[in-house]
Amino acid sequence: MEDIPKNIAIIYDRVNKWGGAERVLLALHEIFPESPLFTAVYNPESAGWAKIFPQVIPSFLQKFPYAKSHHELYPWLAPLAFESFNFNQYDAVISVTSADAKGIVTQPKTFHLCYCLTPTRYLWSHENLYRSRLDPATRYVTIPLFNYLKSWDFIASHRPDSYLTISSAVQTRISEYYSRDSRVVYPPVDTEFFAQDAPRPELSDYFLWVGRLVFHKGLELIIRVFNEINLPLVIIGTGSQEERLKNISGKNISFLGFIEDQHLVSYYRHSRAVLYFHEEDFGIVPVEAMAAGRPVIGLRKGGLEETVIHGLTGHLIDQSTPQALKDALLSFNHLAYDSKTISTHAQKFSKEHFKEEFVKVFKQEQAIYRSKS
Repeated sequence: MEDIPKNIAIIYDRVNKWGGAERVLLALHEIFPESPLFTAVYNPESAGWAKIFPQVIPSFLQKFPYAKSHHELYPWLAPLAFESFNFNQYDAVISVTSADAKGIVTQPKTFHLCYCLTPTRYLWSHENLYRSRLDPATRYVTIPLFNYLKSWDFIASHRPDSYLTISSAVQTRISEYYSRDSRVVYPPVDTEFFAQDAPRPELSDYFLWVGRLVFHKGLELIIRVFNEINLPLVIIGTGSQEERLKNISGKNISFLGFIEDQHLVSYYRHSRAVLYFHEEDFGIVPVEAMAAGRPVIGLRKGGLEETVIHGLTGHLIDQSTPQALKDALLSFNHLAYDSKTISTHAQKFSKEHFKEEFVKVFKQEQAIYRSKS
């Protein structure tokens, strides 16, 4: 793209996994191909995607035992890790964060744009949930640490010069928790890829769930409902809850583990519908499913309210109860949805749209900052 500043650094919380945020980073690399990637820790084995960057520069935390794969062992050091970086040589920095990367320290000549995925979950929107999972003794001991991190996080939230975010739902949180204004630029989804024709998989006539098998995704409730109604469910993904979820699943539920995107298209395209029964900040899976022409059955909360049109591209459920999900599944008719209409709607969340919008807003926000300097 023309007229894009080249002397820019990109900062991300930690480079040790693959997910929606990492897709944002790859799209930013396409916009700013010469920009290095700074991070608290870098694990090349679990983050091979990052090799495309000209440099991946980790902090001093990289040298601590197990930090590359278990950053959660050092929560009190993450703030210091980002404050230790020096960005004096850059005209602008872009932090992509749901945690600590926004806390970098920059000089007035360096414009700092934060693409905030969400205010730090365990400190703000999901604080009670995370604390409830700690045993009482641990909960008591960690109170000073939580208080320190929450105080630092609020201070750090005022370091960026401008905020962009991924949805109106997160925009509201940024205003509530950080008292900052922000602009929404929806994250990139490779809609063209997921819109392609794909062969039918061996399984047929199934509902589909895709994602990481972790506690906050609400998959246990879905499994218990499918056990009761005995409809076919295919689950794609891996995670810490995998074995436990398999143990409570009936024979009508199939776990396929990790699947490459070229095969995932097939499972999307030939499903009855894709389930997404938890609150998410944006939710890339539902958009991928819609790009493939399949309706989404999901909870009317968070990003899903902005991506799924009830009755046209999916079915939104108002209550997060087993009975509400059961009623929706038993009455759902996938033949009532037009695949082409659904796929066309998904294009508004394409990677190309993200790149164009991000560059436009970046230039506007930087110009405003320069005018005030």
